[in-house]
Amino acid sequence: MACAGVYAVTVGRSDGSVAPEAEATPRPSGTPTAPRTPAVRTPEQKEIPTSEQINAGRKPGDAKAWVVDDRTDLPRRNFKVHDLWTVGDTVVQAAYRKVTAYRLSDGAEVWSVPLPAPVCETPVNPTPDGKVVLVYKSSQARRGARCNQLRMIDLRTGKAGWQKELVETGSADDTFIVNSAISGGVLAIGQSMRAAAYRVEDGVKLYDIPMENPGKCYPDDVAGGTRLLVASTCAMSVDGSKSYSQLREIDPRTGKVLWRFRTQPGWQVGKVLSVAPVVFTTLHNEERTDNWRIVALGPGGALRTTVDPRSKGFTHCADAGESGENIQNCKGTLVGRNTVFLGGTNQAGAYDLGTGKLAWGVKSEDSTLNPLQAQSGSSALVYEAATPSRPGRIIRFGPGGVDTDKQVLQHPESATATEYGMLAGHLAYANGRIVITSADVSGDDTNRQARMLSFAPERPRAQRAREPHALLSHASP
Repeated sequence: MACAGVYAVTVGRSDGSVAPEAEATPRPSGTPTAPRTPAVRTPEQKEIPTSEQINAGRKPGDAKAWVVDDRTDLPRRNFKVHDLWTVGDTVVQAAYRKVTAYRLSDGAEVWSVPLPAPVCETPVNPTPDGKVVLVYKSSQARRGARCNQLRMIDLRTGKAGWQKELVETGSADDTFIVNSAISGGVLAIGQSMRAAAYRVEDGVKLYDIPMENPGKCYPDDVAGGTRLLVASTCAMSVDGSKSYSQLREIDPRTGKVLWRFRTQPGWQVGKVLSVAPVVFTTLHNEERTDNWRIVALGPGGALRTTVDPRSKGFTHCADAGESGENIQNCKGTLVGRNTVFLGGTNQAGAYDLGTGKLAWGVKSEDSTLNPLQAQSGSSALVYEAATPSRPGRIIRFGPGGVDTDKQVLQHPESATATEYGMLAGHLAYANGRIVITSADVSGDDTNRQARMLSFAPERPRAQRAREPHALLSHASP
């Protein structure tokens, strides 16, 4: 990565006013001419390297890798790959019609739970004891299938628990698209213009999430973790300048509203980057991701800071736009105790949540930078994604930006093609190990992809000899 330097910041205004926009880059005037008789060639099936092949190409100091080649027979189309969960000594993910756990140390499959239809929604967080409730479709039909089947799975054991169907009475609570979040032992589900809470342990419905200003405000998404947040759209009208969003914290045990925050008219809540502290993006109702801010709240939902990162070239969710995913899925973002870290194409930076000012920023000539883990102060580990010609790596940046550039992990060149093909779709980082997956999987056998790829420092032989053999705490269902 060639870093261009550190830059300063312009703090956005809390009233939602628009800063001057950068001049657009002109497009090339020439248009390539298609050949009259295009050559027809049969694409060759891509071979996915084994873990042994990747590690055989390692150089001194390179990370040790494992790769998963999932041979599941898929229909010839793309399927979304869902949230990554790290539980115990496994990493777990749902894709198509199954949920699979892989051992973090070597990528071996520990357990797999099959499902009757494709998964359509997963919460970002499991319960503290490792349980999750995922939502799958009512059938395998490409059109008309509802996203209404709930299934609880214990991620520590791979055992499937209760199953139930969401109740649907009309357009106000239809299940074509649902959103879910887990806080403590409570699952919140938003379906159309209503939301409700269920007990994760047994699926019992606890309460309907309060709908305030009936006819004016409708809950449209939920965020979980150490807090349960509910976003609502209010004053919906053809005139977007009048609509606004309301964000509430709900006590997950009782459903009581603890505080409310209301955006300015003409603005809405975009993505929740963190629930503790509460940090989220806001979008202009008409200009959408072209006009966005980051908002941090303090105690009681009071406005703390508003930051406009656009002047430094940062885009909403690192060029993923609104993404159409769960409100907590926002690529290229990370929140620490007092810092929000942003990444994206050719740059990364950190903003102080107390002052709204830039703590540090770096630019790169040809890399995509993804914040991975907050460190002390405003420092962070950043994943520099692979390019077509260079493997990825993990770098530590601090308040000095490029002056504190410290390589933490170098990935082997033998993994470059596999790593680049994943485009950093989903990332997890735990105990010095990074896990990477694509954002989707393809059923096209001529365009096969690795299912999962992971890197970690190789432990010294002396350390490996001293460590007892790990005993799995998981059992196949």
